[in-house]
Amino acid sequence: MSRNDPISTSISHEGGIAVLAVGGDVDLATVPSFQAAITEALTQEPTALVVDLSTVDFLASAGLQALVATHENVSKCARFAVVADGPATSRPIQLTGLDQVFSLYSSVDEALATLNSGAQAPGGAD
Repeated sequence: MSRNDPISTSISHEGGIAVLAVGGDVDLATVPSFQAAITEALTQEPTALVVDLSTVDFLASAGLQALVATHENVSKCARFAVVADGPATSRPIQLTGLDQVFSLYSSVDEALATLNSGAQAPGGAD
């Protein structure tokens, strides 16, 4: 992410699971880039999508809406999980009750372990 880019994204694959790492701000101005990265991550038809918000500094309502829309679209064909370990991300997700809508993890390793085992996260829904 350069000084002029408010968001950064990168995609990796762990087996059949796509991991989308997001950094910076996820707000009204950056949601189109966020959604484009999600679409790109899904092009290889993964068995699951993990959205890693570990390095997100700000998560606005537009970002939360994008996560909900992604969960609704992805859950038809793949599992969906979100990694949010800091107050900038986990707090808005928990305050809005979205941690009851999709699986929320504190690390990518935890999300991958659960998804690879076929288990469901406590308190979350896939």
